[in-house]
Amino acid sequence: MSTKFSTTTRTTPTGPVLVFAGELDSSTAPAARDAIQGLSLHAGDQLIIDLAGLRFCDSSGIAALIAARNLAGAAGAAIALVALSPHLSKVLRLLGLAEIFATHPTADQAREAWAERRAER
Repeated sequence: MSTKFSTTTRTTPTGPVLVFAGELDSSTAPAARDAIQGLSLHAGDQLIIDLAGLRFCDSSGIAALIAARNLAGAAGAAIALVALSPHLSKVLRLLGLAEIFATHPTADQAREAWAERRAER
């Protein structure tokens, strides 16, 4: 079990960016869920979860990502995961979760894609 985990949040014009760094496991997932619950999401926002600094993610971490998706959906917001490791991408695919998360290499690319989708409406 790890205790090396941190979250930071920044606000962008399209919505919050939540950054996870370190090891997201059963001992640190409560901190991730607290950070998620502390977000202010509004209809039309896009929540971006930046995983560039994430070194490990177990099933508790996957559950936290699903909780973030559920929170975003309840608020009428979208969610995007960015900077997924190849391993985490594979795990999401194997679990059948790849289709429920938009993924992008960077937060900037996620914002650009979101702006393009909104402009098409």
